[in-house]
Amino acid sequence: MALPEIRLLQAAIAVARDLNFSRAADRLHIGQSTLSKQIYELESQLGFRLFDRNHQTVAITDAGRAFVEEASEAVSHAERAVAAATAVFNGADEILNLGKSSYTDPFLVSTLLSIRLPLFPGMRIKQWSNFSNELARQVISGDLDVAVTTGIPETPKLSLLRLVDNPFYIALAMDDPLARHREILLEHMRDRNWVLLSRHANSYLYDMILLVGSGKDIRPRDIFHVMSPEEVSELIQEHQALAFLPRAAAWRISRDGITTRPLAEPQLRLVTNLAVRSDTKSRLVKEFVRATSRKMDSLALKPQGRLPLTGS
Repeated sequence: MALPEIRLLQAAIAVARDLNFSRAADRLHIGQSTLSKQIYELESQLGFRLFDRNHQTVAITDAGRAFVEEASEAVSHAERAVAAATAVFNGADEILNLGKSSYTDPFLVSTLLSIRLPLFPGMRIKQWSNFSNELARQVISGDLDVAVTTGIPETPKLSLLRLVDNPFYIALAMDDPLARHREILLEHMRDRNWVLLSRHANSYLYDMILLVGSGKDIRPRDIFHVMSPEEVSELIQEHQALAFLPRAAAWRISRDGITTRPLAEPQLRLVTNLAVRSDTKSRLVKEFVRATSRKMDSLALKPQGRLPLTGS
């Protein structure tokens, strides 16, 4: 059987991500009918269905889930191959593949992009965006050299350099009684409607919020799930909800009647790290980590850990 074209893999990945043909087509900048034809062509080549769909819903099959996971790796490798070849053609000596989340503080990203390495004067940084749990997996698999991750569990496969340690921020309506507080306690949020980023975005943080709340006998009245901060404002206004967000995401929606307060809960912190493979042999990666540590120290952000990167 001939291997499917990259465009067909990209079509399946987009549909799996949104489970909505219209949004997936917009993401790919193609028409919905074109996307439907691509999925039909791909399923015909494979000989099985990737998605169960009717006029109202789209669901991914078990075979589709397995296919999309591997297809994502294939597309990622193909994109890296093109990027690497293009950079070499344009005269770059080395490419550092840096992963980040769309929720990563832009100042932190710009700080990392400003790093220069004397041993690698032609270094170029290629950015890749994904959720933190996926970024960690991509570092472990070797698809990324380094990644800025927030709220991932420790694993011996990764070495972590702590960059910043922030509280969650609670987004709420300006006329909410809790807005009178300078900071919000978890107990203030008992029996209120909560807005959480989908568990798919970060299962570790999602579960931790509910676990810490349950341990204090603090539960929401209801939970609303979103995929992006831009979806939060309407839920806050319509349901008098309280939204758990990273600081940068909270700032993005602090307008039009929405304000934010830090959550004073020591068990719920957003620790952001620079993650690399524990067994990395890359001189470029090691030099970048050391330079990052020095850069953060110079900004008085004082990382609280050091990566055990010895040798060259």
